[in-house]
Amino acid sequence: MKNISVLGSTGSIGVNTLNVVRRHPAEFCIRGLSAGENISLLKSQILEFSPAVVSVATERLARDLAASLSPRQDFKILHGLEGCIDVASISDVDLVVSAMVGSKGLLPTLKAIEEGKDIALANKETLVMAGELVMEAARKNKVRIIPVDSEHSAVFQCLKGYRKKDVRRIILTASGGPFRGMTAGDLHRVTLEQALQHPRWKMGKKITIDSATMMNKGLEILEAKWLFGVGLDMIDVYVHPQSIVHSMVEYHDGSVMAQMGVADMKVPIAYALSYPKRMKNAAGEFLNLPEIRNLEFYRADPDRYTALKLAYRAGREGGTLPAVMNGANEAAVHAFLQKRISFHEIVRLTEQVMSVHPVRQKPSIEEIVDADRWAKERMETIIEKRMDHC
Repeated sequence: MKNISVLGSTGSIGVNTLNVVRRHPAEFCIRGLSAGENISLLKSQILEFSPAVVSVATERLARDLAASLSPRQDFKILHGLEGCIDVASISDVDLVVSAMVGSKGLLPTLKAIEEGKDIALANKETLVMAGELVMEAARKNKVRIIPVDSEHSAVFQCLKGYRKKDVRRIILTASGGPFRGMTAGDLHRVTLEQALQHPRWKMGKKITIDSATMMNKGLEILEAKWLFGVGLDMIDVYVHPQSIVHSMVEYHDGSVMAQMGVADMKVPIAYALSYPKRMKNAAGEFLNLPEIRNLEFYRADPDRYTALKLAYRAGREGGTLPAVMNGANEAAVHAFLQKRISFHEIVRLTEQVMSVHPVRQKPSIEEIVDADRWAKERMETIIEKRMDHC
């Protein structure tokens, strides 16, 4: 039996992770759960899975959670960043599912790696912000990082049994989001409600907006660079509306390995949890190729999808710039969800923040965290000034 902690247990990846665990009770034991503010869902998870340690966003929420549970419950309730770090480093945990949203997942994930825990990585920001430091820590502590994102799980599987030096390129696929056919002018009229309607995947609000702007794919480019140790010039993005081929690896001999499957995050989650084994699909959903009929692919043009251009730029310049791009985007998406800025401004304002950042090379983890904070504060200042002039 594998002991697991889940960082971000009430988000979409966390909920799907627990669905997989529920279907395979003899394989996994939940030892730790961290969540934000969804106390009612976390409480039900605690009652079902009996973790040893849980963490919530604030001290008040921790008190509320404790008051709602029987005093006979034998587990610790923690809060804040330190609480998440404790959940990530429980002594008998074998695998940490890193599924927190955004930059706040970096430090708990890095702590888990330093404690020698294998990582099922869904928090792509960990590698976007601090890829060099994280991968070095993983090597030093002999930790396996198994990707959970469907695209990176696909590449991970397509690379198995082959030599990295034989790889010509990695092709990440993207659905194109809900606005694939829109012109730049059309994007000025996009509403929040429209942006939250992803055509293929059911995800949390932040990643759904990132998918609509294609920033999510930009973050995945940087994640792939570090996960698979390849140059940015070896990573391409194809728009694939059917979301059947989750990504591909092309080899120098002309062979292309593609991983295919239904659009269900429980599949790559189950693979990451059970790796190097494969479990039976308890849900019983399998791909029906004759029913699909057509598979379409279009090269994603960085001039059309500006977020991709920003990601390649951040990856090439390196240093603190990827953390700044990520932090600025997080703040812009948050403002869009509050209806304080329009959809088309998310990427434009992110680029504006990046353009005034003095990049620091070979940053420490503290400098990376400071760059993230600076980017968010800078974005907030820009938005406030913009609103004052409206």
